[in-house]
Amino acid sequence: MIAPDDITGLILAGGRGSRMGGVDKGLQNHHGVPLAMHALLRLSLQVGHVMINANRNLAAYEAMGVPVWPDALADFAGPLAGFLAGLERCETPYLVTVPCDSPLFPADLVARLAAAVDVQGTDAAMASTIEADGVERAQPVFCMMKATLLESLVRFTQAGGRKIDRWTARHACATVRFDDARAFFNANTLAELQQLQGSAPALPSANG
Repeated sequence: MIAPDDITGLILAGGRGSRMGGVDKGLQNHHGVPLAMHALLRLSLQVGHVMINANRNLAAYEAMGVPVWPDALADFAGPLAGFLAGLERCETPYLVTVPCDSPLFPADLVARLAAAVDVQGTDAAMASTIEADGVERAQPVFCMMKATLLESLVRFTQAGGRKIDRWTARHACATVRFDDARAFFNANTLAELQQLQGSAPALPSANG
């Protein structure tokens, strides 16, 4: 079994927020608390260490009490740039990533991804969900990977690669299906953020 202390969690908050008018999504309020803080509180119960990947308003993110690292690549290069920043700073055998704009992700997300990596002997694992139309959809930003994949990701991004699934396809990667697609709902637009406000805040506690 992979112990939580062997896993570093990384919250991805480095995007442009272009579909939300260019705002910093991680700092948008959800029930009075920044989205990134929801993710931080939820993830911190599942891993031994937590970091945030952000490219703007670094002081605001640092005030959340965990290390904050900007992209290792220029020009808002996407989630893989955050993966790269996390792997460069990761001091545990495993790194797991979640986006800042999905505050309801499962409380057993990391445990199930870790179990898949452990049992199947893979280098990585990512979540998937069954959508309303019955189609299984990968959720690649919810991804666990061995820290030893750093060199591979450096080569991939230096060659211009930006798609998570194209990179993970180069390695043994397990897929872990989660039944509740709503848990992975993400607020990409202002309308989706307003829709999210209608959901329970679901802030976790040490007592569950």
